[in-house]
Amino acid sequence: MILEGKTINVLGDSITQGSGASSLETRYTTVMEKLFHCTVNNYGIGGTRIARQRVVTDDIYDRDFCMRVSEMDERADAVVVFGGTNDFGHGTAPLGVMSDRTPETFCGACHYLMTFLLEHYTGKPILVCTPLKRLGEDNPKGDGSKSISVAPLSTYRSYLMDIAAYYALPVLDLYATSGIQPSVPLVRERLLPDGLHPNDAGHAILARRIGLALEQL
Repeated sequence: MILEGKTINVLGDSITQGSGASSLETRYTTVMEKLFHCTVNNYGIGGTRIARQRVVTDDIYDRDFCMRVSEMDERADAVVVFGGTNDFGHGTAPLGVMSDRTPETFCGACHYLMTFLLEHYTGKPILVCTPLKRLGEDNPKGDGSKSISVAPLSTYRSYLMDIAAYYALPVLDLYATSGIQPSVPLVRERLLPDGLHPNDAGHAILARRIGLALEQL
């Protein structure tokens, strides 16, 4: 896919919204526009999750990906989905099983989201990105706010990849290939200072990796 002149929708959470970057100019979606001469529609909302929460409030942070996917511009030439870290961190939806098809579980929400994208962007590139590594990712209670043990981040990543494979959707496995591992002190200092959100240098890496992955589609 030649990105120049194209419009790309990106559905995401706080990282997509720009958390960690020093300005909107240095968040990865804006950097992508500059590097690849494209237009990126940013649909990132901090704190949001792919799956529906057990209790849904009027708070914007409870507007999960499945609620918001229909609000994107369907005239776009491609779509990127980048989420899952908040489902692990503080999501209240259960993991569910691969046969689920409703947004109330993580597996079901992934199925719902990808089915919607295939139906509404048929024939257009759709790229699924796995979450970045983060500090505390092995804690089955996420960021510590979950009352029960659920699963480490790697499990959410695996389900996301398996469901994308079911729909024959390409995956950019940032969890395994971003080069951003905050457990290495120097990497954390230079790329992911709070252990979760990339800084300007980390956003620049995301911009290049996601743009190059789209170019391969």
